[in-house]
Amino acid sequence: MTSAGPLVSCAMRLTVLGGCGAWPTAVQACSGYLVEYAGFRLLIDPGYATLPRLLDHHTVDAVDAVLISHGHPDHCADLNPLLRSRGLSDAPPAALPVYAPHGAVDAVLALDKPSMLAEAYRLHEFKPGDRFDIGPFTTDTWLLPHFVPNAGIRLTSPEAVLAYTGDTGPSPDIPRLAQGADLFLSEATYIHEVPTADAPYLLTARLAGQYASQADTARLMLTHLWPGTAQTAAREVAAAAFRGPLDIATPGLVTDLARGG
Repeated sequence: MTSAGPLVSCAMRLTVLGGCGAWPTAVQACSGYLVEYAGFRLLIDPGYATLPRLLDHHTVDAVDAVLISHGHPDHCADLNPLLRSRGLSDAPPAALPVYAPHGAVDAVLALDKPSMLAEAYRLHEFKPGDRFDIGPFTTDTWLLPHFVPNAGIRLTSPEAVLAYTGDTGPSPDIPRLAQGADLFLSEATYIHEVPTADAPYLLTARLAGQYASQADTARLMLTHLWPGTAQTAAREVAAAAFRGPLDIATPGLVTDLARGG
């Protein structure tokens, strides 16, 4: 179900901060998702312009951890202002755990001299394919094809499963990542076809729908649409392959996920 009310006690909640691919528009931030469960708040992929959208919902010290799929700035650039707003405040909160593939956030962290934000975060680098815990979530990752190393992410809580592709091209691992998930958050940069040079590294709405159907996911949400893409067309193409509930990631969209809910 989609809801903006109080968090259901047994639910995992996803709040979309942005879902625009490549660069933000006047009405849409880039990739950014807040996942909440059992009082724990995990920020996934703080891309361009997502911090202001986060502040529509919570203060910066309410974030308990950050998880980044890959190092492109439309997925991690706003880690810098997030750390600045925490580390330079009058009463800095505890160091923020940041989980990212090796080297993925080096460029963002290099925007400031190392000593400036050194106490604001604790970096935990991982290799796509690793499994680890973040708060109440078991995190499984897959190496999925992209221009840079990208981790597909499967978050499991006692009550629900969220699968997220990050940015990826076609892969047989995608249905495995999304198998039986309560929500499959899939990149869909293009609608029907990816330009030839980029075809190994990006998906379409058509493929996202096909993968969701193969994986028997309960719900599909398309994200990372190229700026200016007609959302209605993307939805219609994905729906031709996937018959379940289908959304487009737009700022402020809130979805509660619970088994049997």
